[in-house]
Amino acid sequence: MSTASSTRPKNPAGISRRRFLESSLTIGAAAVAAAAGEKSATPTLGGPWQIGCYTRPWGAYDWRVALDAIAEAGFKHAGLMTANTKTGLVISAATTVDEARAVGEECRKRGLQVPSLWGGGFAVAKSLEAGIQDLTRLIDNCAACGAANLMIGGTGDPRIADDYYKAVAEVCDYAAAKKIGLSVKPHGGQNATGAQCRKIVEKVGKKNFGLWYDPGNIYYYSNGELDPVEDAAGVDGIVVGMSVKDFRPPKEVMVTPGTGQVNFAAVMARLRRGGFTRGPLVIECLEKGDLPKLAVEARKARRFLDELLGR
Repeated sequence: MSTASSTRPKNPAGISRRRFLESSLTIGAAAVAAAAGEKSATPTLGGPWQIGCYTRPWGAYDWRVALDAIAEAGFKHAGLMTANTKTGLVISAATTVDEARAVGEECRKRGLQVPSLWGGGFAVAKSLEAGIQDLTRLIDNCAACGAANLMIGGTGDPRIADDYYKAVAEVCDYAAAKKIGLSVKPHGGQNATGAQCRKIVEKVGKKNFGLWYDPGNIYYYSNGELDPVEDAAGVDGIVVGMSVKDFRPPKEVMVTPGTGQVNFAAVMARLRRGGFTRGPLVIECLEKGDLPKLAVEARKARRFLDELLGR
């Protein structure tokens, strides 16, 4: 699974950081305003970009260990995802509101805001009503822990696809009333590319439902054949956040951003041209290792994003 990419040019698309930043500043104000008005699936948490890290790299540990590590690496935002729990998640549809509220309190103790929550699947395969009930519980849990956006993974099963997105559409207004956005990410199956995700976003047709972009997954689910720089051209106006994920062939995403094949400068430049000029950038994966190794990689990833954004 994986050969290193140490020979990869620092900027394979030939875009200098200075040129990248200059081009970002020259985006037409009218175009930016129009794009920003199209989607509001993630409430602003302060500042144009919210750099954070998901709990996934520490999935073998208690979620509090993950939060400690994220805060110690200098992040102010934490995405809730996998952890060493009965469900394998920090928060799921099985989590009670009181438990979710306790998670939020632990985040606040560490000075962390929560831009994104991945709560796993919902029981739409059982029935449409069961799926709606699970999603409603997840939204309540987002509100309880302070998560701004609930990210879903879509489905590759055509037998339940219609009900899956009917359930999503059904709960969007309920989520909006609680100031929570929903988003789908590129995750294989019928939502493996930006173009496929656009069709889903348009099908659901709710203002607070958008795309949580994932450049590493664009490579992963296309077996390295579809460059996210090219794919990003099809998602103008619908991106509300990003899982900052890299990729290394043949199929490896447990890679610290900036050390793999994704050209993040070019991806960000293209997304900015399409209207994604502010929002959460949450690191999903790091190079595998023990806790000291993960601490090093988390700091490395944060510095990479700071430099990428000229911070």
